Amino acid sequence: MSETLDWGSGKGSGGNNQLHDYSSVRNAFFSEVGIGISANTILLLFHTFTFLLQHRLKPTDLIIGLLALIHLGMMIILLYIVTNKFLSQDFWDDIKCKSIIYLYRFLRGFSICATCLLSVLQAIILSPRSSCLAKFKHKSPHQILCSLAFLWVFYVTFSTHYSFSATAISNVTSDGIVPITEPCKIVQMSYFLRHLFSVLGAFRDVFLIGLMALSSAYMVALLCRHKRHFQHLQSTNLSPKASPLQKATSTILLLMSFFVLMYCLDSIFSSSRTMWNNDPVCHYIHLIVSNGYATISPLLLICTDKHIINFFKYYLVKIPHT
Repeated sequence: MSETLDWGSGKGSGGNNQLHDYSSVRNAFFSEVGIGISANTILLLFHTFTFLLQHRLKPTDLIIGLLALIHLGMMIILLYIVTNKFLSQDFWDDIKCKSIIYLYRFLRGFSICATCLLSVLQAIILSPRSSCLAKFKHKSPHQILCSLAFLWVFYVTFSTHYSFSATAISNVTSDGIVPITEPCKIVQMSYFLRHLFSVLGAFRDVFLIGLMALSSAYMVALLCRHKRHFQHLQSTNLSPKASPLQKATSTILLLMSFFVLMYCLDSIFSSSRTMWNNDPVCHYIHLIVSNGYATISPLLLICTDKHIINFFKYYLVKIPHT
């Protein structure tokens, strides 16, 4: 996803229509943050209770639980920025400014890497015993977390420079300054370094999204082969019923597709940032798009998992009678 945590100044550019547009898109952003925090909390609580009751989690459930925790942290950081947006500039010293940027990128990097690992894990689980991937099926949670840590280190290697370029600066307007909050900004580097890190960042993203694409294509091929095999064995009058593994795979494929869509939209907004002229409406729209995955992904996982639905149906029905 995009490498810039942009934040508009929150000042309307004049006119009732512009003020109305600003208020509407700001309210939409607040709604997104509220939905994201609620959905990720529900998903995290479900997997936490599952682990406490069963004392074990499937590899994919472990990653999904981590994703919920990561996205919850990202949403809380955004909410923290909102609530402190109108404080004096003294609040945003260099240490706090760098800490906010680094923590957000820390979680954002984990989100991308965990999504990539989730796709690869599901491809391994779906692979037949004769496949070369079969030897990776019975990996321990410790090994899975080590794989996630490796991917995250790979991600951070190409992203650390953004944290060091963040600084608390007086409220000035410049083409070389990207706003985070009004007093906290990223001072862009020289032309050479900026383009060098852009190339390295593109390589990083191509690698991670390439892994997602390869694993997703492999899962689609396996599902199509399984469907043809089933139709060959069964009568054409019978409609094949998808197994839980196939349903889980379809959900993860849908999740990967949505991630790529949000990534592309985020990249378009980031590349056209110079055309905004510091328009706060565009900054809020960009924030809505860049955090769309963190908001929609837990809703998708909740709605497609009958265990989560049954779990909360049970407690919603039980609580009024207690």
